[in-house]
Amino acid sequence: MEIFFGFAGGLAIFIYAMQSMADGLQKTAGDKVRRVLEVLTGVPVVGVLMGAFVTSTIQSSSATTVMVISFVNAGLMTLKQSVSVLMGANIGTTITAQLISFKLSHYIFPIIFIGFLLNFLSKKKRMKYIGQVIFGFGLLLLGLSLMQEAMSPLKDYPQFISAIQQLSKYPILGVFVGIVTTALVQSSSATIAILIALAAQGLIPIEAAIPILLGDNIGTCITALLASIGANLSAKRAAAAHIIFNVAGTIIVLILLPVFMKFVLLVSPPDDVARQIANAHTSFNIFNTLLFLPLISVFVRLIIRIVPGSEEIKPTGPVYLDDRMLKTPGLALALATKEIIRMANLAKDNVNMAMEGFFKEDNKILDEVMRNEDIIDELEKEITRYLSKTSQKGMTSTSSKRHTGLLHAVNDIERVGDHAENIAQLARIKINERLPISEFALEELEKMKILSLEAYTTSISALEDDNITLADRVVELENEVDIMEKTLRKSHIRRLNSGKCHAGSGVVFLDIISNLERVSDHSHNIAEVVLGEL
Repeated sequence: MEIFFGFAGGLAIFIYAMQSMADGLQKTAGDKVRRVLEVLTGVPVVGVLMGAFVTSTIQSSSATTVMVISFVNAGLMTLKQSVSVLMGANIGTTITAQLISFKLSHYIFPIIFIGFLLNFLSKKKRMKYIGQVIFGFGLLLLGLSLMQEAMSPLKDYPQFISAIQQLSKYPILGVFVGIVTTALVQSSSATIAILIALAAQGLIPIEAAIPILLGDNIGTCITALLASIGANLSAKRAAAAHIIFNVAGTIIVLILLPVFMKFVLLVSPPDDVARQIANAHTSFNIFNTLLFLPLISVFVRLIIRIVPGSEEIKPTGPVYLDDRMLKTPGLALALATKEIIRMANLAKDNVNMAMEGFFKEDNKILDEVMRNEDIIDELEKEITRYLSKTSQKGMTSTSSKRHTGLLHAVNDIERVGDHAENIAQLARIKINERLPISEFALEELEKMKILSLEAYTTSISALEDDNITLADRVVELENEVDIMEKTLRKSHIRRLNSGKCHAGSGVVFLDIISNLERVSDHSHNIAEVVLGEL
């Protein structure tokens, strides 16, 4: 029991330390993880680099996998992009193994002490986050050391030595052990840490360790499989690609095991099994990526054949929001922004359609406006809920400010949708009461609609790109709309007073320009989010 609890306690500290390091790294990186979405292109090599970067930042290939499946499900990432990112994630996760494979046990407590000082005594947040990372790394080494110490007595257990020898004789058995262990602890890095702890005590040779670490790569695919449940077809294909990529690589290395082992021994210290394990882990994932990357288009076509079918994605609610991303605030804000932009474009289309229904006196178009308004209201509720659930605890000051600004922007966009609904109702009054509107008045409304929507569209682009120049332009456009609204109001009142305009038509006209002016006001509010005035 002493061995078990010593090992379990060390493993618990190791996993906790990984989470602490990940949290500190995310805070240190700030919005960089969020901006990966904007940097990612269709070039597979870039996808691999981004996958490696994100995984090394959040210290979890499983988290990266869930993120990728979510992005594919939301339409943020294509299947081909997702495959390249998952390849990179496999490489990125080996960094932890490389770090812990060095003999740093003499430096554990100095590292913990330095991390503690930086975290608790620094006034600057960035230094605090760096301290958290260093403190977490020290705990990581401490957990590994405790596991090594706990497993030392196993040298005297013939049954354990015999079991390890069986793994050396039967590599398939080792692969199975790796799959099961990783699936249970939900961390490939933790499984590799166990192997390194065994190696440090001379309890496992490299011949037995390699099959286990191969199985470890397959076991981590369980996360992708679970994440794809209930997702769309593309997300299921991404999960399948991750599994097939690792299984195929494992089969190839098993066939070439003697050659692979010679290569690992060639690039590693001869008497350091821990370093050999870490290098085998990294070498396998780099080799697998180099093998599949040039054939990525063929591989994607194969996945489509293996997971056949077609589907039309019809968003009836939020498309981009994913509760699994709430623990990573930067990414949650990126998804919320995407959903807000989608909602904003729907509101813009609704204003356009409401005006079109007014000009054409088309009730079918106005019915569509009302249906869209229900969707906009639902999106406003869901986005607000999502942002409210997004913890500000792990955010940088910039992200926290962005979080507050997005809540304001959602409210303004919903109000734009309300103004579209108001215009649609005014259009119905015009149709039902057969109110005459002069060509001159219609031209004035068209001009104001164009200017008002230019302000609104520019504000949405400014919000999406966090572009201050565009936000400044919105302020100018809003002033132009205000001037136009006052000019049109005065000239129309003169027409009413002179009897050139029907009284009922005049009221409708004035109400429409008032609603269009309010659209530009909300555009100004959205611009203020970007300008940092909210």
